[in-house]
Amino acid sequence: MLLLKRLSLFVLLLFAVGAASAQSQAPFWDEVQAIKAYDKVYQQQPHPIVFVGSSSIRKWEHLQVAFGAYNVMNRGIGGAYVNDIIRYLDELVFVYQPRQIVLYVGENDIVMPDETPDTILNRTIRLFKAIRAKMPEVPIVYIGFKPSPSRERFVEKTVATNALIRKFITAQSKAVFVDVFTPMMKDGKMMPELFVSDMLHMNAQGYAIWEKAVRPYLFKP
Repeated sequence: MLLLKRLSLFVLLLFAVGAASAQSQAPFWDEVQAIKAYDKVYQQQPHPIVFVGSSSIRKWEHLQVAFGAYNVMNRGIGGAYVNDIIRYLDELVFVYQPRQIVLYVGENDIVMPDETPDTILNRTIRLFKAIRAKMPEVPIVYIGFKPSPSRERFVEKTVATNALIRKFITAQSKAVFVDVFTPMMKDGKMMPELFVSDMLHMNAQGYAIWEKAVRPYLFKP
């Protein structure tokens, strides 16, 4: 009987170690752990506006300056896909009990060859519903995909996906779709002057357009 108990305990320990190992192999697990460690050292203001998503959020370095009066928090992860944000909603969003959420994620999904506007829409709907399941009343600001010159060959797919997501978001309560695609175009062409050298991530000029577009929808404390 004692041997059986020891074997059972050993199996349980192996399972726990295996689960932890599998979790550590999940995309962006290390980045999320770094954020959690940061939060243990630096106390965060209660009920912030959480900006979450991919690198266009993470690289918004002047977010705190631009929206200093709004108590904002940057929880972007470079390279994230929609499913990554779904996976880490507890760590990146819910733990802060935000009074508002600003989303920008899915542009990286656009470039995947097997993804279509419909599949990206469906994934975005799952993200939205996952938020609503825990926070049914929190206002959500969804920033539509930007026109990145390095991804110009995907522009039709980007426009089509934006249209589908806009239709979905605008039909929801306490949710708004913010168009940044239109103001980042000029005479029907992309504007490389709004981007750094990789033509994917924005410079200060690009973020200035985002700030102007998003500001009217933010709630002050």
